[in-house]
Amino acid sequence: MPFESAWRLKEEMISGDLDPVEHAAHVLERIRRWEGSVHAYLSLRREDEILGDTGRAVERLRSGKARPLEGLLVAVKDNIMTLDLPTTAASKMLKGFKPGYEATVVERLRAAGAIITGKTNMDEFAMGSTTELSAYGPTRNPVDLERVPGGSSGGSAAVLAYGGADLALGSDTGGSIRLPASFTGTVGLKPTYGAVSRYGLIPYANSLEQIGPMGRSVRDVALLFSVIAGWDPRDATTLRRTGWVDPENLAPLDPHSLRICTPEELLEGTDASVAKRFDSLLGELEESGAVVEEVRIPVLREALPAYYTIAMAEAASNLARYDGSLYPCRPSTRPRSWEELVERTRTECFGSEVKRRILMGVYVLSEGYRDQFYLAATRIRRLIRNAMMAATRRCIVASPTGPVPAPRLGERIGDPLKLYALDVQTVTANLAGIPSLSQPMGRVMGLPVGVQWMGPSMGEETLLRLGLLVEEVLGYGRG
Repeated sequence: MPFESAWRLKEEMISGDLDPVEHAAHVLERIRRWEGSVHAYLSLRREDEILGDTGRAVERLRSGKARPLEGLLVAVKDNIMTLDLPTTAASKMLKGFKPGYEATVVERLRAAGAIITGKTNMDEFAMGSTTELSAYGPTRNPVDLERVPGGSSGGSAAVLAYGGADLALGSDTGGSIRLPASFTGTVGLKPTYGAVSRYGLIPYANSLEQIGPMGRSVRDVALLFSVIAGWDPRDATTLRRTGWVDPENLAPLDPHSLRICTPEELLEGTDASVAKRFDSLLGELEESGAVVEEVRIPVLREALPAYYTIAMAEAASNLARYDGSLYPCRPSTRPRSWEELVERTRTECFGSEVKRRILMGVYVLSEGYRDQFYLAATRIRRLIRNAMMAATRRCIVASPTGPVPAPRLGERIGDPLKLYALDVQTVTANLAGIPSLSQPMGRVMGLPVGVQWMGPSMGEETLLRLGLLVEEVLGYGRG
């Protein structure tokens, strides 16, 4: 982690050792230096607005009235609605679109004193694993500009990796927070389904996706999660629970109380170098007192096809609203009928991957195939959820976050099956609705790789405490 953690920055601002305005100026300088080559932001607030907000943060810090995120700079994925910046979901369909309301998580950020820097690039409508499928061009990995940062929250991860924000929000439908965290050497949490409000999130697959925190350390993620988590009357899927995690009093897990299970099904197809680094980490945890055991959960072999069947079906339903009548994109020439308006709007304004997923979703929901594909996938999801709920009652389930280090640009997007295979280890947590944390476990060929921990429903605190332990074991902890 080349830059200070947000947690450490917060402590330095409170103590008076760090001037928030000076810090913001350094961050803005890094944005100017890196954005031309990385392209992590789709829109940015004006520098004078950001510096003005940090000036007001100084006043609150000096008066002893600092809020949890006072003076910290936060980037927001561009499928999360904001009033003062466009929300495009990286699609031509929503080019220049400014919503009439703000997402609950953004309201909570502002109420906690966060300063929003801008909206980050992503795969169009969150449909992708590399952030190459944005209508506005790909994001590059700051670790190696010839490689992808993962997706779909690749812009948020890249911003953290080059120091263009202190914290970031992403969304995770099948690994879209965790895979970018793995590829960029950052930390990301996919919360329990219902832990964080989805009000104001442009939907892709409602039953799978969650907004989640991203940072440069585990404690950063805990801090941001503590602000955004909690019940929201505007989202009926949120859980009525308070006090999800207390970042101030979060302590590393005692390794002697730790039991880790590694399903062999989640290791199949993993690059040998990644598997070796994973085994090495587990060995270090065993030496510290943890119990590690290999297990078999055969139904996990069905997770990837079940996930994509359900996700594409829900995408087809959600994206039906884009018919040319409500949103900014219009056909290049005047259509002669409503049917032609719909056809040409979708032809011109959706990217190829979005079209592919809509068509596949319509297919699996169509008469004669719904039982064979969609309903079968929902039954598999139930089996996976039952299996993972049983497993996480007795142990933390672990795997590499991704099967390979960050691929080169263009290496995967030409073959959809190779692209989808990047999600083979992450989709399980979304199907089961359980929390999952990705954090760095080292480097392979000079590239970061991540480890993924999956815990019981509402078990975020346990995962974050485990994350702190791993940072101690590996010497990564910086706050």
